[in-house]
Amino acid sequence: MLDFTSDIADDAPSSRTAAAAPADDRALLDAYSNAVIDVTDRVGPAVVRVETGPKVPNGRERGGLGSGIVISPDGLVLTNSHVVGSSREIRLRDVEGHVGDARVLGVDPDTDLALLRANGVRDLPYAALGNSKSLKRGQLVIAIGNPLGFESTVTAGVVSALGRSIRSVSGRTIEDVIQTDAALNPGNSGGPLVSSNAEVIGINTAIINGAQGICFAVASNTAQFVLSEIIRHGYVRRAYIGVAGQTAPVPRRHAVLAGVENKMGALLMQIEPDGPAAKAGLLPGDVVIRLDGVDINGVDDLIRVLDRDRIGRRLAMDVLRLGRLRAIDIDPIERKPQR
Repeated sequence: MLDFTSDIADDAPSSRTAAAAPADDRALLDAYSNAVIDVTDRVGPAVVRVETGPKVPNGRERGGLGSGIVISPDGLVLTNSHVVGSSREIRLRDVEGHVGDARVLGVDPDTDLALLRANGVRDLPYAALGNSKSLKRGQLVIAIGNPLGFESTVTAGVVSALGRSIRSVSGRTIEDVIQTDAALNPGNSGGPLVSSNAEVIGINTAIINGAQGICFAVASNTAQFVLSEIIRHGYVRRAYIGVAGQTAPVPRRHAVLAGVENKMGALLMQIEPDGPAAKAGLLPGDVVIRLDGVDINGVDDLIRVLDRDRIGRRLAMDVLRLGRLRAIDIDPIERKPQR
């Protein structure tokens, strides 16, 4: 007679394991859902809908929609500068449907950020800005906003990459951008990207058309810097030398002759009359390869070096002119704020 007892006994543990797996999956899914729900409950009330344009739309002037996040109980709101644009009439609508006017404290197109102040309100629900430097790839993030006009929409995903760079509407490069696969749509712009600790670690800013699940947010540390500059000065202070240029290759023979290793540099195309560059003797066709001891490998590097700490300081600049290295001293001034 055949005995199947041992076979049954051997199969039993694997059967129990297989049966237990769905339960474990459910526990993980419940934990994920609970994390998203908790963040939404804590941060959701601080997310507002940003409406621009006249209260009664007409054929000549149309309004826009975006999102914003209240970051202080006295009504400071962060959003995107492209959401605000040049609009003079701005309204904020909270999750309960209350609508109030707001004014623009400052905009920074170079980082696509704007700071608003809600009029006549106090003790608003608000969210805290977190430290974006502590983020890791694969970390859970939640985006809250008003995509396509649908208010208080929540999507979740992970941090896909860190330290990305994207081009702002002003043409400058926004550094230290967070890439995420949390679904974003028009209207999400200006809304918060939130960590599982309910801290705002980014301001949603851009979607690549035609791409699948590639979305970007300006890091909260950048937002904190812009916020402090706007509160203190009304704009973000940056240095200015009065040039227009483009990234260009440095011919190998010129690099060898000059004793430099740059493969690329910032080719100056135009020099503003009476600007710092013109006064320093720079000419169209010069290629900047070093400024204040920092290697310049393109226009983005040149723009990045011209920060607020170099306003009013005499800086040493190395340029290639007709293949020969020249040392020039230049005195950057403060760039006029954009209105």
